[in-house]
Amino acid sequence: MHLEQPLSEKEFDDLDQFLLSDRCSDDAMTMDTLHGYLTAIAIGPETIMPAEWLPLVWGEDEAAAPKWKNKKEEEKIINLIMRFMNEVLITFEVSPKEFEPLYCEHEYEGKTLIDPEAWCWGFWEGVELRAEAWERIWDSEVAELIRPIYLLGADEIEEEELKEVDDPVKVHALALEIEANVPAIYRYWLPLRKGAVETVKREEPKVGRNDDCPCGSGKKYKKCCGADAA
Repeated sequence: MHLEQPLSEKEFDDLDQFLLSDRCSDDAMTMDTLHGYLTAIAIGPETIMPAEWLPLVWGEDEAAAPKWKNKKEEEKIINLIMRFMNEVLITFEVSPKEFEPLYCEHEYEGKTLIDPEAWCWGFWEGVELRAEAWERIWDSEVAELIRPIYLLGADEIEEEELKEVDDPVKVHALALEIEANVPAIYRYWLPLRKGAVETVKREEPKVGRNDDCPCGSGKKYKKCCGADAA
């Protein structure tokens, strides 16, 4: 397995500052949200290609792509994001128990508490890319393991569930649960994980059954090569 170097502190800061800069839309992901997003993609039920997930880093609007200074800058930032993803993938491949979500911290009543909401929001964005495939986990023995991420990351939760996340101390406790649970979620999907489904684009127009056969025989397609295909 080829191991790329993890992001250096400077590279991490460069990516962080770019995502926060005015050349990205207000909806662009921050580093903690991006880390949650990449984690869901890395451990989920299906392989998702960068061409699908990368545009959403900049925001849900297709017109939200960054205002690049030049091609070199674009290549640099994309490379940093891909290496950031690679770090996540390698951690799960080599040592899932060492995985650490990229959480923010804040002060509350004299204590330093974890604020995992941005990370969870990003994770849930990754789940939404394959929402139907993720449904299976809710009927499994590990359903409770993903519930804290749902509580903090989903756009809407049930009214009776709000009391579970209405206090920073409760949220801090959920953050610790999530850190412990993510490796188990990874292990759940590992034997079930499907490869990427590639859409094959037809380069030539489809031939109708009643069209002239493209082989040049002069016969209708259904009575020539179409009959052979059938």
